[in-house]
Formats: sequence, structure tokens, C-alpha cells
Amino acid sequence: MPTTLRPPADTAERERGRHAVAALAAAVVGFFVITLDATIVNVALPTIRDELGGGMTGLQWVVDGYTLMFAALLLSAGALSDRIGARRAFGTGVVVFVAASAACGLAPGLGILVAARFVQGAGAAVVMPTTLALIREAYDDQARRARAVAVWASGGAAAAAAGPLVGGVLSELSWRLIFFINVPVGVVALLLVARTRPSPHRRVPFDRAGQLAAVAGMGGLTYGVIEAGAEGFTAPRVIVALAVAVLGLTGFLAVEARTAHPMVPLEMFRDRTMVIAVTVGFTFMIGFYGMPFVLSLYFQQLRGLSPMATGMAFLPMMAFSALLTPASSRLVRRIGRRASITGGLLLMAAGTMILAVLPPTAPLWAVAALMVPVGLGGPLVMPPLTAHLLDNVPAHRAGVAGGILNTARQIGGALAVAVFGALLAGHAGFLHGLRTSLFVTVAVLLSTIVVTPLLRRRHDTT
Repeated sequence: MPTTLRPPADTAERERGRHAVAALAAAVVGFFVITLDATIVNVALPTIRDELGGGMTGLQWVVDGYTLMFAALLLSAGALSDRIGARRAFGTGVVVFVAASAACGLAPGLGILVAARFVQGAGAAVVMPTTLALIREAYDDQARRARAVAVWASGGAAAAAAGPLVGGVLSELSWRLIFFINVPVGVVALLLVARTRPSPHRRVPFDRAGQLAAVAGMGGLTYGVIEAGAEGFTAPRVIVALAVAVLGLTGFLAVEARTAHPMVPLEMFRDRTMVIAVTVGFTFMIGFYGMPFVLSLYFQQLRGLSPMATGMAFLPMMAFSALLTPASSRLVRRIGRRASITGGLLLMAAGTMILAVLPPTAPLWAVAALMVPVGLGGPLVMPPLTAHLLDNVPAHRAGVAGGILNTARQIGGALAVAVFGALLAGHAGFLHGLRTSLFVTVAVLLSTIVVTPLLRRRHDTT
């Protein structure tokens, strides 16, 4: 009696499909949790200060400890992924991130919390590039890979939208829950990545001197600006920190110019598109990351809102951003990348300008509505900017170019929190610092719009 056997090729194809789904799910969950952690904290800051103390400087470090290490280690993390394999690097990063999240939730004091946030940022820096590497390994077909990347991007958009609201709800119970929530999500990511195929790895040189110089430069600058808000720029510790920043940056440039395998090949900045993309990414994050920081404090300190009500005030801004993200590619095809980037920056600048001149007693619904244009800037600016950059660099430099752009974005966010926090804590008072922060954001965005028409037309639809 004849029997029908399933062809081995079909079985292998099904197995490959299961591994691909697991890899995509792990990448989405990993990207979701590290993005959520960047947005969930803002609404809990006043509650953290009430319990642990520390003033404005402490709150700045709670935010910037994470962002700073994320930025400083992001470029090296790509090399680590290549060296040990994306699957192993992803798992290592998630374990570090989850352990640091638990330490944040258990922190008995502000110092331990900030230290744990630094470790969290280091774990997130390892996870971020490996999420895309897992997708690249799982999907050989370009069309399927493009759909997978769209799903991955939607996960980040959903996390950004959910962060303020989830943070507000959890903070009503305990601010510690905003960190403990990362533990089960991280465990899910580890279970998913365990079902994927082992990743290839290759010997990749590690730029240790460049990495140390980058950490010194970024750390010194962030510390100096934050402490200047409390102590003034003439304080000895501030002067020393800024001197370390200058030495670190100078050393970084010298190392990258001379080493055989630099993290950041300096010749890439001879390309106009690279320079403009990095500039736009940096200034975009000043508005997109700095504004939620100052407005979270405004809602709770000046308007007396609870953490949950503050999260609700951010919901329209984040929800519209998340809803537009899947449709942004179709819009960009119609109007062109340069028009989309310029329009997004203009929307952000217009919304921020009106917020800056609103009376402090303006209706809360009006404030929430005027935050929406800032949220719309995200899907209008970053996807076409990233695509334009990757289309205009050599294929073998695509990963490095993406890493440089994301690093510039994280540095912009960290410096926004440092500078705006110093303005809020200044002698002129909170409200004056708030308005000044918003006006600075508008000026930076408008100055960036001047250079966006210089982006090359190549591979654009304009």
C-alpha cells in the first residue's frame, strides 16, 4: 500500500518559516521594550523625586543615564553583534537590560537608580542593532524583509505611543512598576530568540580607544551641562567635566583618523547627505525627546495633574504618531522625501512655537492638541531620512551609517534633557525655563529646515 511522504524540502521550508517568525517576534519585542523604557519614565519623574529626592539634577540623570550609555555604546554594539553573532548578542543585551530593570525597581536610593539606568542603557545599546540583524538573517527575500522591517518599526511606534500612558497608570500604583514591567517582557524576548537559528559570526576588530574616548567626551559634556544648571558654569566640577569632554572629543577624532578599523570612518562626513542626515537626526530628537521631558514636569508641577492624567495628555500626540507611521511610506511616495522631512520639521516647529507662547493657564485640551504636530514629525521625518541616507551610502557602509545616525539622535535627546533641565532649574524660575526651552527647540528646528533642501535628489521621488 503506497504511502505519501512529505518532501524534505517542504519540511525544511516550514522549519525555516518558523525560525523566521520567531526571529521577527523577538526583534519586535526587543525593540518595543527598549523604546518603551525611553518614553515611560518621563511621567514618573515627579513621583521618583518625591520618594528618592535629588531635585532637578537627579531627574535629569534618571533620563540621561539611560540615553547616554545607549548613545555611547551603540556603534560598538554592532561590532559585538558581528563578533559573537546576532542571536547571542541579542540574548546578552536582553539579560543585561532585564537585570538592570529589576535593579532600578529595587533601588533604595537615587544613586543606585541612576547607576542601574546606565547599565540599562548599555543593554539597550546591544539589543538595538541586533534586532535588525536578526531580521536580515531570517528573511532572504527582499520583499518579505521589507514587510518584516515595517512590522518592526510599528512595534517601536506602538511603544512610543504607549509609554506615557502606561507610565502614568503604573506610577499611580508605584513608580517602581515602570521598571519591573520590563522583566516579563524581556523573558518573552529570550524565549522567542531561543527558538531561532544560531547566527553566523565573524572576526571583527574592536575600536577600544575610540570607544573610551567617545564615552569620555559624551559623558563629560552631559555631566557638565547638567551640573551647570545647579552649580553654574564656573563651578570647578563643571569646568573639569567640560575639559574632559573637549579632550574626549579631540581624542576620538584623532583615534578615528589614525586607526585601521575606526568605529566612525571620518571620510563618510565628506558626503553632504551624511552630514545633513546626522544634523537633522540630532535636532529632531531635541524636539521629540526634550519636549516630553519639560511638559511632563509642567503638567504635574504647575498644573497639578496626576501621573495618569499626564499620560492621558500625551496620548493624542503619541497615538497620532503611531497611526501615521504605517501610512508614512505611501505619503512619502506622493510628496517626496525632502518635502516630507521639511514638512515634518515645520509641523514640529509650529506646534512648539504656539506652546511656547500659550498662557500657563491655557485649557489642557488645547495644550494636548498642540502637542500633536510635534508627534506627527516622527513618522514624517525619520523614516524618509533613514531611507534617503541608506540609499546614498555604499552598501558596505549602510550599517555604519545607520549606527551613526542613531547615535546622533540619542546624543540630541540626552543633551536636550541636560540643557532643558538646567534651564528649568535656573534662577529665573520654572515657567521662564520652560518657555526658553521651547523657544530653543523652535530655533534649532527652523535652522535645520534651511539645510534640508540640500539633500540630494538621487533616489528621491521629488
